[in-house]
Amino acid sequence: MFTGTGTNHENSHGSQAYVVRLQIETSGRRFSDNPTLVVANLLPMPHAQHMATLFSKIIAGEIPGRFIWADDDVVAFLTIAPVAPGHTLVVPRQEVDQWQDVDPALFARCTEVAQKIGQGVRKAWDAPRAGLLIAGIEVPHLHLHVFPAWSIQDFDLSLAKPGVDAEMDAAADKLRAALRDLGFGDTVTSKAP
Repeated sequence: MFTGTGTNHENSHGSQAYVVRLQIETSGRRFSDNPTLVVANLLPMPHAQHMATLFSKIIAGEIPGRFIWADDDVVAFLTIAPVAPGHTLVVPRQEVDQWQDVDPALFARCTEVAQKIGQGVRKAWDAPRAGLLIAGIEVPHLHLHVFPAWSIQDFDLSLAKPGVDAEMDAAADKLRAALRDLGFGDTVTSKAP
């Protein structure tokens, strides 16, 4: 559940920003004792400097991640809120927000890696299908969701729940092992690239 309060602010350039304090809870358990401060620009702010996305910070090792795959163009790591064990995000190193705007060759590489991750999640969890989604709502950095799927309900990202560390670590190890068994050992990794 997300609860919060917000205020609308106008800066000296006339652009609007909305500042929100959020309290994030799930099943009575808090993610953090401190509310998160989120600033969303409602209008373009041409004077604003570029800020790295959350995913760029994970790729750079500034924020921890459970990496599965790394090559020169694309990485893959487990999401912190999986819909199923092994739910992996395939992310280009280049910051591109909209999938429609990405260079076709890079998009092809992302889907190629997603296909290999899909083979891995099917093998690791003996799933009949591997799900593939592009949502792009949560983080403004292109990412493909890949996960084992047994039914259409498995495609509902609103059912995602925060992962438990020990279970997430075990899922990462299981997926890495499956990918190595499939012959992708040269790009399987457990460290920030």
